[in-house]
Amino acid sequence: MKKTLNTLILLPVILLMIHSLTVAQSSAVWNGKKCAVALTYDDALLIHLNNVIPVLDSSGLKGTFYLSGYFPGFVNNLSRWKAAGDRGHELANHTLFHPCAGDRPGREWVNPTYDLSKYSVQRMTDEIRMTNILLKTLDGKSARTFAFPCGDTKIGNEDYYKPIASDFVAARGTTSEMKKITEINLADIGSYAINGESGEQLIELVKKAQETNSLLVFLFHGVGGGHSLNVALAEHNKLIRYLKQHVADIWVAPFIDIAQYVKEHQTNHK
Repeated sequence: MKKTLNTLILLPVILLMIHSLTVAQSSAVWNGKKCAVALTYDDALLIHLNNVIPVLDSSGLKGTFYLSGYFPGFVNNLSRWKAAGDRGHELANHTLFHPCAGDRPGREWVNPTYDLSKYSVQRMTDEIRMTNILLKTLDGKSARTFAFPCGDTKIGNEDYYKPIASDFVAARGTTSEMKKITEINLADIGSYAINGESGEQLIELVKKAQETNSLLVFLFHGVGGGHSLNVALAEHNKLIRYLKQHVADIWVAPFIDIAQYVKEHQTNHK
């Protein structure tokens, strides 16, 4: 009777310990941390080289830079982009000419020569693959991630990424969302496009990712100028300081490292 009583007393304790361990493991799914954050910067802006990379380097954090081959900020700074890659920042594919669909309201600014709605899938494939070759001359790497220019994923009704998906680890889209590791679609990972937010607002997004054990991808253009979509440098740097202060809970890594981790996790937990 005493033995049975002891068992009945111990059983809830054991179950509680198992539950606590399970919760702890599930909340630390991101490389042992509560969430993952990717800092991504689009369009090969000179401001990224001058403002962003020095801040990231001084904080020991790595960013992802989506580069388009014909942008002046890329063409005129090849050695500096190579140096950024050598220091562990990700050089990623944002196409050769950054084509966007011009056949919709608000897209009057699209250059007719690079109007995605007039592209063939083959032309897009060729230009994307050429960009991979171009980036490989800088960092020597074959593994790469992709970002959809303007968030456009289709030519007509055809998904242009599908034929080249095997060329990439993952693709970054523009849907404002953060998802758990099991819910992520590697062919179109959501991101938060930043334009005018305060440092406090950026930090609130990170806190939400921590609370929900999710992946948060920031999409920056201008940082302290350089683009019509812009965040003040001081506000950007508040975010960087917060991330640095909370590295015990937040996994900050290049987009490609996080995507590879997601891919392995999803494969191993099917």
